[in-house]
Amino acid sequence: MVNRSSGRSGGANLPSLRHHNASLVLDLLRAAGERGISRLELAERTGLTPQAVSKITTRLRAEGLAAEAGRLASTGGKPRTVLRLVPDAGYAVGLHLDRDGTTAVLVDLAGTPVATRTTPLDLGAPAAEVVGAAARAVQTVRADAPGTEDHRVFGVGAALPGPLDHTDGVLHRVTGFPQWDGYPLREALAERTGLPVVVDKDTNAAALGLALRAPDGADFAYLHLGTGLGAGLVLGGGVHRGARTGAGEFGHQTLQLDGPPCGCGGRGCVEALCLAAVARGDLAEAARVLGTAAANLVGLLDIGRLVLGGRTVAADEDVYADGVRAVVEERARREGTGPAVPVTVAPGGDRPVVEGAAHLVLAPLFGRAGEAPAGPGGLAAPPY
Repeated sequence: MVNRSSGRSGGANLPSLRHHNASLVLDLLRAAGERGISRLELAERTGLTPQAVSKITTRLRAEGLAAEAGRLASTGGKPRTVLRLVPDAGYAVGLHLDRDGTTAVLVDLAGTPVATRTTPLDLGAPAAEVVGAAARAVQTVRADAPGTEDHRVFGVGAALPGPLDHTDGVLHRVTGFPQWDGYPLREALAERTGLPVVVDKDTNAAALGLALRAPDGADFAYLHLGTGLGAGLVLGGGVHRGARTGAGEFGHQTLQLDGPPCGCGGRGCVEALCLAAVARGDLAEAARVLGTAAANLVGLLDIGRLVLGGRTVAADEDVYADGVRAVVEERARREGTGPAVPVTVAPGGDRPVVEGAAHLVLAPLFGRAGEAPAGPGGLAAPPY
């Protein structure tokens, strides 16, 4: 990861860290985009020796992951060759299994979607039916992108409501669907697709995707309001999953002790109160409930900013952004903690989830937060 104080990343010239160092270089190529980056700058920014960078870039070019992007004008010496990432050298599939539908996306190494497909899904159907539908969605989205058939697909990132075990790819009592408790989704989906699979909560996937595009690396919380309510937390530059990978069950904090029952088995949860307000058309109240819970989160973790997302928010962005912002600002004034944290909306409704799911696969290739777990169905080491 990048050392924020020096602007350089923590490269190491040890043979055992070959993959780590190559990932650092590959990530800088990704960030440079079409304009590319020179070997000298790669060495300066990673802390690796020019010789190590030369060996790594030679391997990346041999693998087809990097290519020349031209030359820099000479400043007195030999013109420097500029290298760039080759986006179509590989792909990843993102899969969002929501309570009522599934969306699959095929993205290239730069994270650009090249094909997307959405179909209805009943998450309460028998497991074999749901896994079969998910596998067909993966197959379909790959077929929807002509010209990609002969290129490598690094794996499938599957995002769905929690709680679940990200490390082992096993579901727990998914809110509203307790029959999934203990189901080995990663293993089942890997068997049906023939691809490595990573499983994570929808909110974590979205938070990871947003973090990879954030230029400042600051902490933030992604609050997703769609068919349910949850949070993805980015702390210290990476997705925070907690000791049991269960962090982010934001929707199931209790706001009303004797409140309405929630699908999780509790009463008065933020999710139950918020979705009830949405159902009766009281969006201002839904935003106030969401804002109250968000202010609690800010006070607990001193989060730097809040990002709202999900299809319900997308339908009335201003109502939710303004409503949450008003509650958070009032809390900041009352407690005298200084300026309230900014509140923004992630564009695209549910799109950050499915695109973030693909980044569950790509992030390890670039040495970024969200590394895939080891074990059956987990991702193999990067191919360089």
